Amino acid sequence: MKLRRIYLLFKPIGLLLIISAAAILVHGYHPYVEDAEIYVPGIKQKLNPTLYPYNSEFFASHARLTFFPNLIAESVRIAHLPAEWTLLLWHFFSIFLLLLACWHVGRLCFDNSEAHWGGVALVASLLTIPVAGTALYIMDQYLNTRSLSTPCVLFIVSSTLERKVLRASLWTVFTALIHPLMVVFGLTYALLLWLGRRPRESHSGFAKALALLPLGLFPSATDTYRQVMESHSYFFLSRWEWYEWLGIFAPLALLWWFRRIAIKQELPVLDLMCRGLIWFGGFYFALAMVITVVPSVINLAKLQPMRSMHMHYVLFFIFAGGLLAKFVLRDRVWMWLLLFVPLCVGMFYAQRQLFPATAHIEWPNSGSSNDWVGAFEWVRDNTPVDAYFALNPDYMELPGADQHGFRAIAERSRLADRIKDSGVVTMFPRLAETWKQQVEAQNGWKSLEAADFRRLQKQFGVNWIVLEQPGLPDLNCPYKNKRLVVCSIR
Repeated sequence: MKLRRIYLLFKPIGLLLIISAAAILVHGYHPYVEDAEIYVPGIKQKLNPTLYPYNSEFFASHARLTFFPNLIAESVRIAHLPAEWTLLLWHFFSIFLLLLACWHVGRLCFDNSEAHWGGVALVASLLTIPVAGTALYIMDQYLNTRSLSTPCVLFIVSSTLERKVLRASLWTVFTALIHPLMVVFGLTYALLLWLGRRPRESHSGFAKALALLPLGLFPSATDTYRQVMESHSYFFLSRWEWYEWLGIFAPLALLWWFRRIAIKQELPVLDLMCRGLIWFGGFYFALAMVITVVPSVINLAKLQPMRSMHMHYVLFFIFAGGLLAKFVLRDRVWMWLLLFVPLCVGMFYAQRQLFPATAHIEWPNSGSSNDWVGAFEWVRDNTPVDAYFALNPDYMELPGADQHGFRAIAERSRLADRIKDSGVVTMFPRLAETWKQQVEAQNGWKSLEAADFRRLQKQFGVNWIVLEQPGLPDLNCPYKNKRLVVCSIR
């Protein structure tokens, strides 16, 4: 069967829905891992304001800057679906929306249908590929603000290319409500494209556009804030590995090559977009270098300029997939299978290595064989809503935990941790001293005794703890599994 026949059989929307479902099968679904520990509690607190009476500022600070938790919580109420199923449906929809945006950009860049779908297929196959050293994927294995902002930014770009000012403005407003940082990158690139259509003003126009970044809106850094920032290597280019540097310059070099192809093949939109991306990437790289080498401007690191690579990678793979389809794969199904089946198998294998102790797709209400998830679910179902927990501040990175978030699953308050909450501090410096006090009080976690936990109770009000086996004999521990015990402090 020829590729064109498959296209005609399913039509664009149907084919995009199928590819979106296949993408979840390849990349997995883990609704409560990594940054979900920040975003999901914000949604759950909107649904039930009595949750998280302590330490909520470590996720509420993000929630106050975005309409995202309100949007998801309101959709739960309107659909009358459990929150777990709503999160999965939104995750599926966000992938579909991203692939739809990729297809739309491909249609603007290329003159044949195979190329339109080549970019879609390559992006779908590489959703969870790391974006250089930014600690981001193209699309996470769970729903978060980037899940929606990424396709929205592409729609801003495509609307700009089509000179649809009103539509671009509406997408911009929505993106700003969802992710105030990512919309800056989208607008920067859209402005570069707009100015790039004016050859006589292109160079001066680019310079004027880049001067619009608001660099003076950040307070000076405290010593604690500096300490937290320096614990996250992705903020500073000098701490990136060689292969992460390759992830910066290899796409830029290939974009230069793509541009040459575009000029030769008379693809003006592809030429314009590649030229704009080279300027775009160069500017944010220069800004990141300044932040890295000039200690006095560390307060600008929260701009995270290298996260501009996220949009850069998405567009790069749209272009690469389109060119591959146009010149190599063409209308031969066996060629598409030869490329994308091994690619998807490799990405599937990589995901299994990231979450080895957890099912590849964590279906709602299906139960989990992961001991950490099981313990957190017991906490959710068997402890008071105002229970205040302490657990190993490095728990998300312990073997078997697979980065699952306690707040997101257990729906209970906990003391600050070193993993996710330190990332929150990088964006909200006012939390730095609170974070430091709580984390330092938990130092030497594995050697703490019952008296130490009572000290935490007296100091912070903690009244429950999660410990690794065998726990402590002096505590009342109503729940145990192979790995963990949950104990109350009396």
